[in-house]
Amino acid sequence: MSKRFDVVVVGAGPAGEIVAQRAAAGGLSTALVEKELLGGECSYWACMPSKALLRPSEVHRLARAMPGVRELLAPGGVRAEAVLAWRDQKASHWDDAGQLEWAEGAKVSVVRGRGRLAGERRVQVEGPEGTQLLEAQRAVVLATGSRARVPEVPGLRDARPWTNREATAAKRVPRRLLVVGGGAVGVELAQAWRCLGSEVRLVHRGAHLLERLEPFASRAVARALTDEGVRLHLGCTLKEVRREGSGEVVARLDDGFEVRADELLLALGREPATQDLGLESVGLTPGKPVEVDDSLRARGVAGGWLYACGDVNGRTLLTHMGKYQAHVLGEVLQGRPARAWADARAVPQVLFTHPEVASVGLTEAAARKAGHRVRCAEVALESAAGTGLLGEGAHGHAKWVVDEERRVLLGVTLVGPGVGELLHAATVAVAGELPLETLWHAVPAFPTVSEVWLRLLEASGL
Repeated sequence: MSKRFDVVVVGAGPAGEIVAQRAAAGGLSTALVEKELLGGECSYWACMPSKALLRPSEVHRLARAMPGVRELLAPGGVRAEAVLAWRDQKASHWDDAGQLEWAEGAKVSVVRGRGRLAGERRVQVEGPEGTQLLEAQRAVVLATGSRARVPEVPGLRDARPWTNREATAAKRVPRRLLVVGGGAVGVELAQAWRCLGSEVRLVHRGAHLLERLEPFASRAVARALTDEGVRLHLGCTLKEVRREGSGEVVARLDDGFEVRADELLLALGREPATQDLGLESVGLTPGKPVEVDDSLRARGVAGGWLYACGDVNGRTLLTHMGKYQAHVLGEVLQGRPARAWADARAVPQVLFTHPEVASVGLTEAAARKAGHRVRCAEVALESAAGTGLLGEGAHGHAKWVVDEERRVLLGVTLVGPGVGELLHAATVAVAGELPLETLWHAVPAFPTVSEVWLRLLEASGL
């Protein structure tokens, strides 16, 4: 027996939940298929628990820099047990009862099990109730997200490495942790576990961490990690790994260096979770991103009934951009014209490291590569009076990239305490293509860190 719905959404992460909610709100009967927990990777094994691990140490740093507060602090750093308990709370103790209640209130039918395409407009679900067949009258939406990439290194899989899942859900602090990968996940979790007491080494194949960011941001994070005792091995890769009978992990690098650790964390990027999604049944390639147009409709599938949003389509692998795409798709499913474009032009990202890094749009290098004629301005964050009020030694850096021909911002990068909360103003300016002359009339309050916008305008000759 099959069940019929207007829309069937496969994957109940943030993107899938929003698509389902908006479709149901528009009067479409909607099924939401999920094989694990409603809320997906971000809620339980990525964004929320990782930031919960990082935030206590950041608050402790800020308190140490504030006269009148630091005198009240107990000796030592944060208490790991309390931080892990806080992390458990922010991950809802890996219980999705609250999300299930939300779905019921939104009139979304939740179907538990592993969903895969079974031909045109059909989704087969293997779950606790056996095999079910769901038929979609209007659309099937794939929102299965992504998974950690595990390279083919001799002995690696047998060594039971951590991915972000194990690293954000661990119940104890490993004495020694080896992190492989110098991107966002690698640097955030290296710092989080170092601040909780681990001896951390980080291996990265590139000459610099965070290579897609402005160089000054990369240098600031690398310096902070080194100052905190994280040992960096740049320009090298894993050659071989083994886990010994004692449980110790032994990793040999291609430069001949051998590292011993209690756990090894892989942070080598993500790949769309399409390996067992039945893509072959509709003429697509398993293991590859589901390519879509700007309405999130899958390319190469006749009839226009298949859509994909979030990490699974490979456009921009960030939770908030998946949610953005889901909002667009919600409009499309209800027959209203909508197109996604911000995920190609105005993508914001925050690294919750110390120092914090926030960026949106293009870096200088990316803008020049794209053929723009640019002019850049850079200022110290402490040039804004509000920065000095954050505590002794508070500092940072800000840079923007201007399209010389149109006099609009192409990108902004900020480094310093709390700059993630400054980022949305930059995102509005980049997405809205506001002329620099107009930005003079967006007056920041005094004394706030946002006055850095005035310093950047002055540095641009205005």
